[in-house]
Amino acid sequence: MRGLITTVILLAIFGGGAWYVWDYNTNPNGGKAKQEAARDARNAERKTHDPQVGDCVKVDHPTGEPLPTIVDCNSPGAQYKLGERLLGAGKKCASSYDYSIQFTSNRRTDYTMCFTKV
Repeated sequence: MRGLITTVILLAIFGGGAWYVWDYNTNPNGGKAKQEAARDARNAERKTHDPQVGDCVKVDHPTGEPLPTIVDCNSPGAQYKLGERLLGAGKKCASSYDYSIQFTSNRRTDYTMCFTKV
């Protein structure tokens, strides 16, 4: 009888664990799907602040540091157009540019973005 109770308890524990893993990986409203959706949203947000050459931006200063946000070049919020991205620490934009932002990332990719007014 004691062996039967132990077996039932072990089956309940392993069955519950297996159900949790299955639900985590297959439930479209939680678990893995929720984490992937959050990651995708973070990546999409980052892309709106990572202009490429030719993109127009408006620049906000939310925490004292400039934050470029990509906008349509014909929108009233467009302030600058990215003309050049210089890789490396301490790079300076040519005098033909009106504004620059230097970035130092945690991955040690330093760069400077050079903008002209729209």
